[in-house]
Amino acid sequence: MEECIAIIGAMDEEVEGLSQALSQVTQVQSPRLDIPIIQGRLGNKDVVVVRCGIGKVNAALATQCVIDHYNPSAILNSGVAGGLSPTAKIGDLVVGTASLQHDFDVRKFGYPRGVVPRLAASTFTADPHLLEAATLAANKELACNQVHQGLIVSGDQFISSVEQKQDILAFFPEAMCAEMEGAAIAQVASVNRIPHLIMRAISDQADSTAPHDFDQYLLDVIPVLNTVIQKLLALLNG
Repeated sequence: MEECIAIIGAMDEEVEGLSQALSQVTQVQSPRLDIPIIQGRLGNKDVVVVRCGIGKVNAALATQCVIDHYNPSAILNSGVAGGLSPTAKIGDLVVGTASLQHDFDVRKFGYPRGVVPRLAASTFTADPHLLEAATLAANKELACNQVHQGLIVSGDQFISSVEQKQDILAFFPEAMCAEMEGAAIAQVASVNRIPHLIMRAISDQADSTAPHDFDQYLLDVIPVLNTVIQKLLALLNG
């Protein structure tokens, strides 16, 4: 495969639609049985679509695996998230300007929450070209008040209470949404010097209604995100 873009999602539901939209699909013998990879073309771009599994360790493992075997020119993380900002409503789209791990906590050693000791950086900035193109693509599909740029925070937790939500916002008041993989994907991409972008559709409000709303809206919000991704890829061709 020539230069490709990797699209990584945690769950089958987050990658199934994109996988079905591929043309020229070829069977991929995944180097790891627990990381399904589908190779093909989406629009005019060669892509690999990867289901990494839930959580930061699975996300990091899959990202490095894809980098080692496909050397992608860019990495997109696609999926759903719980809205933290009151402006991020169900059905909205957050294009991440940066990401960090909200649950990384070694404050007892004098580090601010979210900082990973001995790393050059613990906040990972999105590629500006991808950010610009994704925002333009999203604005073609959604109303302007449904498209947000901002910080996305990740942790090995499903945020489903007001207490959890307010705890995160107390330390990261600028956070737009919370999910479970993005910052890990971003860290691995950054270490490998590969441009990355996290895009998340809001499936719930990260409070006590989250379990119900997640189940109810998961399959409603992902198709819109998939459409935005396809429009993003078309813009990258231009």
